[in-house]
Amino acid sequence: MIEQLLQFDTELFLYLNGLGVDAWDGFWMFYTTKFYWAPLYAFLLFHIYKLIGKRAFITSVVVIALMVLFTDQVTNLFKHGFKRFRPCHQEGVLEVMRLVKEHCGGQYGYFSGHSSNSMAVAIFSGLMLKPRFKYLVYILFAWSLAMGYSRIYIGVHYPLDVFCGLIFGGFSGYLFYRINQKAIKKFA
Repeated sequence: MIEQLLQFDTELFLYLNGLGVDAWDGFWMFYTTKFYWAPLYAFLLFHIYKLIGKRAFITSVVVIALMVLFTDQVTNLFKHGFKRFRPCHQEGVLEVMRLVKEHCGGQYGYFSGHSSNSMAVAIFSGLMLKPRFKYLVYILFAWSLAMGYSRIYIGVHYPLDVFCGLIFGGFSGYLFYRINQKAIKKFA
């Protein structure tokens, strides 16, 4: 059963990764680079600050930092616990895939840190800012899905890596949103 799932995952990866064309490589490399999203993060933080005020904002920044740390560390635990090779490190896959990125990243890829972090930010921020921006959570959800796809496109994650990262990120974003609501009541 697991072997069939992994085989399907590999076939789906090769299909989705194979859809890429040189003309779009630059766009997806830009999209997948966390640094370029700093203006979005600043926008979200600014509006959270405007919505909840200084004291609650400081509490929220601490919770956000803990959320990102949590998703990163759990992702690393899974990567080193499962030791599933990234497609770009997998014999038999590397030879037939498109690798857009020069450096593939660490040896293991289950599950995607980009996917989990982006979905955690999407859910947390979308819920925090719902009173101000009713549909923001849906826009951020779509942004996070595209972030996950970018990891497949450039050749560094299987679809299952991305899917599990998105699920874990969604769970983490909601969990830390709830923690933040309680922390604001207690400390702010």
